[in-house]
Amino acid sequence: MVTDLFAAEAASPEDRPLADRMRPANLAEFFGQLHVLGEGKPLRRAVEQGRMHSMVFWGPPGTGKTTLARMIASTTDSHFIALSAVMAGVKDIRAAVSAAEQHRQMHRRGTVLFLDEVHRFNKSQQDAFLPFVEDGTLTFIGATTENPSFELNNALLSRARVYVLKTLDHDMLKAVLNNALADEARGLAGQYSIADEHLDLIATAADGDARRALNLLELAADLASDGTISADIAKEVVSSGRRRFDKQGEYFYDQISALHKSIRGSDPDASLYWLMRMLDGGCDPLYVARRMIRVASEDIGNADPRALQVTLNAWETLERLGSPEGELALAQAVVYLACAAKSNAVYKAAKAAAADAREQGSLEVPMHLRNAPTRLMKELGYGDNYRYAHDEDGAIAAGENYFPDDMSPAKYYHPVPRGLEIKIREKLEEIERRNRTSKALRQSKTQQDDD
Repeated sequence: MVTDLFAAEAASPEDRPLADRMRPANLAEFFGQLHVLGEGKPLRRAVEQGRMHSMVFWGPPGTGKTTLARMIASTTDSHFIALSAVMAGVKDIRAAVSAAEQHRQMHRRGTVLFLDEVHRFNKSQQDAFLPFVEDGTLTFIGATTENPSFELNNALLSRARVYVLKTLDHDMLKAVLNNALADEARGLAGQYSIADEHLDLIATAADGDARRALNLLELAADLASDGTISADIAKEVVSSGRRRFDKQGEYFYDQISALHKSIRGSDPDASLYWLMRMLDGGCDPLYVARRMIRVASEDIGNADPRALQVTLNAWETLERLGSPEGELALAQAVVYLACAAKSNAVYKAAKAAAADAREQGSLEVPMHLRNAPTRLMKELGYGDNYRYAHDEDGAIAAGENYFPDDMSPAKYYHPVPRGLEIKIREKLEEIERRNRTSKALRQSKTQQDDD
């Protein structure tokens, strides 16, 4: 359905939520985003000069994406059409194009098509309005909380400039709240009183989201029958709040990446912080446990093989006890992983071996390494000349080749000089020394036989 967001202005102010009433009407009223709206910044100049270009606003909820789109349309005296990608389809896009064409012919005004949550549109839906962006029928403004690089078509991205909007910091959120408390025409001026520390509580709970901050303030005001927003009221309205955490979106991957890299960087404190951020945001602790299994193998490996077992134990504890009791075991494992000696030698070796396996094709298993469970196989030479390592000195068949005959022996695993891999490295160096000695003796014997 095609909607005009300016139609909301016709509603009685009392019927509209505080967050909508306090929506900035111009740049002077806009809070935050100085990195794109500060004096001299390209977007600010474009808005002030009424210059239109297609754009995508990428940022968390409550950072002003919709407000900026409306502001741009108003400043450039453009018709404004808003669609939500959650509800709209190609039919709605065609209707928007038709309305834009009529508006251009009748009123000689351009049209801004604002598409909220544009990442929800598939490729064909995104392609549907591209021709009309190119011919100037529409100026496209998209809003998304997801990374446009992954969610939007290249064709669309090439025609629109991406502006990254950031969450509002604590001081900026308090400024938004104080502005609402002081505004006589649209806000709550003279109606309510609240101590600064209680306002701090609401600003903290809003977690960078201006709309959420205003909604919490309005809820607190509704509960303040005597006009005073007390500590109990402030605590009540923020009690159910959680930090931002999108289980399938950008924040999810950013935070799990931060946890992984903090463990890899051997910082137990940062690792604990990101773990608790994710759990506080509602992340499934079993997902974190599974990811930590990967960390134990990828970044610690044989430098401390106990890391894998510690993490498996934490996972099992979580499954048996659930949350929140099992989460302490997860915290214990995170600290252990962060403090453990690090090695990605196995990870790198596995990748290198996998690359050879893909690139060199199905090389035959050497005859001496083949199993011979039947008489026919034995008659064909399967297993001939195989050297049983346990019968050799030190349980090492020095000089033996375990690679395919048509492949040069490769060295994938390079233990690092940390943790248990110090001992592993010494052992492999000894095996390599004995292999060289064995090969040298065989070559010398072969040369004597030839002479």
